[in-house]
Amino acid sequence: MAATGHLPAVNLAHSLPSRRKLAPATAYNTSANTAASGFCAAVKCDLPAHAPLQNPKPIKPTAIKPLLSVTKTLAFSAATGIVLHLASPSPSFIGNGPGGTGGSGGGGGGGGDGGSWFRLFTPAAIAKDDESQAQEWDSHGLPANIVVQLNKLSAFKKYKVSDILFFDRRRGTTVGTEDSFFEMVSLRPGGIYTKTQLQKELETLATCGMFEKVDLEGKTNPDGTIGAMISFLESTWQSAERFRCINVGLMPQSKPIEMDPDMTEKERLEYFRSQEKDYRRRIEKSRPCLLPMAVQREVLQMLREQGTVSARLLQRIRDRVQKWYQDEGYACAQVVNFGNLNTKEVVCEVVEGDITQLAIQFQDKLGNVCEGNTQLGVVRRELPRQLRQGHVFNIEAGKQALRNINSLALFSNIEVNPRPDEKNEGGIIVEIKLKELEQKSAEVSTEWSIVPGRGGGPTLASIQPGGTVSFEHRNLKGLNRSILGSVTTSNFLNPQDDLSFKLEYVHPYLDGIYNPRNRTFKASCFNSRKLSPVFTGGPGVDEVPPIWVDRAGVKANITENFTRQSKFTYGLVMEEITARDESSHISPNGQRVLPSGGISADGPPTTLSGTGIDRMAFGQANITRDNTRFVNGTIVGERNVFQLDQGLGIGSKFPFFNRHQLTVTQFIQLKQVEEGAGKPPPPVLVLHGHYGGCVGDLPSYDAFTLGGPYSVRGYNMGEIGAARNILELAAELRIPVRNTHVYAFAEHGNDLGSSKDVKGNPTEVYRRMGHGSSYGLGVKLGLVRAEYAVDHNSGTGAIFFRFGERF
Repeated sequence: MAATGHLPAVNLAHSLPSRRKLAPATAYNTSANTAASGFCAAVKCDLPAHAPLQNPKPIKPTAIKPLLSVTKTLAFSAATGIVLHLASPSPSFIGNGPGGTGGSGGGGGGGGDGGSWFRLFTPAAIAKDDESQAQEWDSHGLPANIVVQLNKLSAFKKYKVSDILFFDRRRGTTVGTEDSFFEMVSLRPGGIYTKTQLQKELETLATCGMFEKVDLEGKTNPDGTIGAMISFLESTWQSAERFRCINVGLMPQSKPIEMDPDMTEKERLEYFRSQEKDYRRRIEKSRPCLLPMAVQREVLQMLREQGTVSARLLQRIRDRVQKWYQDEGYACAQVVNFGNLNTKEVVCEVVEGDITQLAIQFQDKLGNVCEGNTQLGVVRRELPRQLRQGHVFNIEAGKQALRNINSLALFSNIEVNPRPDEKNEGGIIVEIKLKELEQKSAEVSTEWSIVPGRGGGPTLASIQPGGTVSFEHRNLKGLNRSILGSVTTSNFLNPQDDLSFKLEYVHPYLDGIYNPRNRTFKASCFNSRKLSPVFTGGPGVDEVPPIWVDRAGVKANITENFTRQSKFTYGLVMEEITARDESSHISPNGQRVLPSGGISADGPPTTLSGTGIDRMAFGQANITRDNTRFVNGTIVGERNVFQLDQGLGIGSKFPFFNRHQLTVTQFIQLKQVEEGAGKPPPPVLVLHGHYGGCVGDLPSYDAFTLGGPYSVRGYNMGEIGAARNILELAAELRIPVRNTHVYAFAEHGNDLGSSKDVKGNPTEVYRRMGHGSSYGLGVKLGLVRAEYAVDHNSGTGAIFFRFGERF
């Protein structure tokens, strides 16, 4: 949003009765716009001029730390205000967080140009200055090294200013460029100015309230340029014993009556009393600010240590107050005025950025406003409370809104754009702009496999096309309901061999979109095939003929989300399980290779019924408590998962069982680090434990297996054993190294002596140990984990490449 001419300023006005006659000022006043370099490139929060007094003048904003990265695009656009922008499919952080905002303590401007600081730092202003430097200028035509009063300069010449000096008369010293007073001057070394412009600059400084007295003189240089010398007496007020911070956002601003210089002493006294009465009413109508008492006590200590209240002290107070607001994410909060000066109390007026309206807008592909399919209630329920009307706008709430809305997977582009409310001074309108995804989509992914022909080499007929066909119809009736389906096979020419499918219906907001309870109903039918790790050989055992487990059935469950990561799921599963051999024939028993090379099918039973086919129905529940978070890209926190499967006695052999699992994982941050984009992640210690147990009927395909990349690393899937009860323990130390991390780990798995309780004891039949340990080293390479793990049972090591995370 474009900045206006008013900028953070201090303005001289006799708005309160002075304790001495003709006091320099009784109130510091700032308008509330920002245009700092670095700030306008990332965040521009433009509030209407909030000061009851006129003639604003700029003050340097407080520098603010950049925002933390999130996993999706978050951009801040200077053109339209604070814009949180989320785009797919290539998310990245564009903005670098909120810049500083202006505050009080600066001088009030005078007259027409209204804000030289804004002109100084905006691109248009810089271009204008560059243009002025390219213009011709006139030599002063005077003897060198003499002091020239402003009124002695020619009105027909353009003077080039070589340098600018500030001289503090009270201190008797020249002020350095780091002094905050330099921020008030629009003159620039090397700039070209007329006499009128220089006089306007002096008028602005004289009327800002920062100075009791200020003069501007020129010193001639031999090269025809002049140096500007600004001498001043800083304004001061009596010491204060109290400090108060108030929120004056959304309060109407009264225009003070100009004081007639011909007023009598009595009329002046009445004028001051009237102003004081109006200001007291203003304080009474104001609201408490968010500034914590700890910061207010810190400011009060500054007042007590300084003694006399000065303009520089008010600038320091402004910077400290605004720094807290910006550090806490209140990007639109600004100090606009200091009142009650020359009393025992300093009142700091803050416009905090109160949200007055929330507007949701749908856009088409070209960015034009259109009617959306999604019901507004679906979007509104995802917004954090801090982003709703009546709250103060916070940048973190905007980021949370982006994440929440993006999790709906309904939109290709999301913008959160706070802008000033033109009807309510100091108010913020939060605009949410959304571009919807297509409701219907389909996708085909293919893969080609070549199998040996009769002669051992591949033939044209041996090329098998496989892959997945998937479709989705999302956002039915605008309520985020969806139907999803997929079909997968390794051979489209003969799909009956291994065809698997899944069709799912998702119905969120089971209790209504306006009910805060967040429950989602899902129903699906499925058919899948997986290799069973139960029928796996131990160390030194010849290859065991594989057993494939087909599952076909229906499933219905309800998931209740407590937080974004913690949830409770409960439902019912009815399925048919079929055990098959390599030739896809039904296999009632496991197989083993005979010494003669033949295959015997007298191994452990594969199903509970003994026929190779089971049918059953059981209840299922899962509760997840997850408080993990990312610190500079590394996960820290704790995650606990408990799952329960309860047989209902319905199906083959009337199966009745209770199968339960508990997983506890802790990611312990070993070192505190500064959080932010580009900051190094901390080292992390991961402690992991997993217990699984079963009481009652237990078919072999549901036995717990030990070994594999997600159980005990260094072993094949199920290589340690298959048991009724298991315990897994693991520890991993992660050390960050150059945008990734290396790690060392140690793991142990144990069947707790329960392998023999699995029907047919497949652990003993296939000569597995029932327990095992491993240790090793690894490095994370993008999505791939490269690990060297030592199998403690055999004492040998191997290198593994795995996708995804272990924990």
